[in-house]
Amino acid sequence: MKRLLKYGVLLLVFLAVLTFAASWLLKRDSKGSVLFRTVPVKQGDLVATIGATGTVEPEEVVDVGAQVAGRIVAFGKDVSGKTVDYGSRVEEGTVLAQIDDALYAADVAQSKAQLEQARAGVLRAEADLVQMQAKLVQAERDWNRAKKLGPGDALSQADYDASVSAYDVAKANVAVGKAAIVQANSAVAQAMANLNRTQQNLDYCTIKSPVRGVIIDRRVNIGQTVVASLNAPSLFLMAKDLKRMQVWISVNEADIGNINPGQAVTFTVDAFPGQVFKGEVGKVRLNATMTQNVVTYTVEVITDNSDGKLLPYLTANAKFMVSNRLNVLLVPNTALRWVPQAEQVAPGSRSAPERSSALEGAGRAKASAEATQEEAGRGVVWVPEGTLVKAIPVRIGMGDGTLTEVQSDELKEGTPVVVGEQPKEAAAPAATTNPFAPQFGRGTGAGGGRRP
Repeated sequence: MKRLLKYGVLLLVFLAVLTFAASWLLKRDSKGSVLFRTVPVKQGDLVATIGATGTVEPEEVVDVGAQVAGRIVAFGKDVSGKTVDYGSRVEEGTVLAQIDDALYAADVAQSKAQLEQARAGVLRAEADLVQMQAKLVQAERDWNRAKKLGPGDALSQADYDASVSAYDVAKANVAVGKAAIVQANSAVAQAMANLNRTQQNLDYCTIKSPVRGVIIDRRVNIGQTVVASLNAPSLFLMAKDLKRMQVWISVNEADIGNINPGQAVTFTVDAFPGQVFKGEVGKVRLNATMTQNVVTYTVEVITDNSDGKLLPYLTANAKFMVSNRLNVLLVPNTALRWVPQAEQVAPGSRSAPERSSALEGAGRAKASAEATQEEAGRGVVWVPEGTLVKAIPVRIGMGDGTLTEVQSDELKEGTPVVVGEQPKEAAAPAATTNPFAPQFGRGTGAGGGRRP
């Protein structure tokens, strides 16, 4: 009996040691091994784009201002007969607003009176000239008689000299009369110019549309006083045609060399997130701007807006089509950046010179390894080989920011490439449980009995 008890105790101790060893080994294996996250190689088309943001702008806008000062007393009517307001459509010559014209009308009346006075002055000068010419004729006759008589017993020397003087004075008066007519005509021209100026100021009180278009912004209200001095105050902002719009996009100086007139552009706006709009590059403005040492250029993109969906000043997220590749092998960019640990590499990959260079980079920063590969146009992707990974050298092509074109004889569509790793215990936490613990079947409780 004691011997049986002794063997029983030894058996329990052995089972306990075996359980502890198995649990320890299992935990060690689970912590030392990893699961590789893979993505299959795709074959398809790749489009390289340059992304940027911009603002939707009308193709041509007109800022309607006031050239005279005064109070806004009324607004005009649009093509539908409604009062001019935001979004109103107007024709060329449509009255947009009316400024109080009382002072300007008074100036016109005064200018008209001055014009009539100047014209009367012309008539008076002409009449004076006729009178002076008549006196000249009389003086000439007296002088002719005096010359025939001569100074003597019939005509005294004094009367003779008086006739000569009267004739000379009459001729001078005629010249003065002609000059007076010229002066009067100049006064008429001056009065006419003054009348035109005051009439034009009066006409400026009626604000008319210079073009056919749409009112984008109304910046005044009835009763508001506008003052025109050095700068004309802005009353309305008009767009000539909203069927053609522009997108003003800020492009970084590093990408501006890939932008050319006529280049295809696609963009989206937050107002219609599910719709992609198309356009083309119109021009690249040369007046670059610098913000915090970042130089950007404004690119004008022309787009059709016949459906009227695009509204002025929407924010656009644009993509410039730079180049495209058809039917090529594509891998995620993370697959080119991932570098394994030395113990995770299959022995066959460790002996290859071009692959061992990637192993040497495992101890360096991953960003430095990626930059070196891209500069050389070569890279390495890793494919699973059992519990390890094998390196496959590839030649790197163009990318779109997410996928990159690769070329390799060892890769084909569907080949899994490693993009990362995760600990096995994170993927299967139940594996760390004690294998010798009681296992309960489905539908049984903790006590081993079947649940009701």
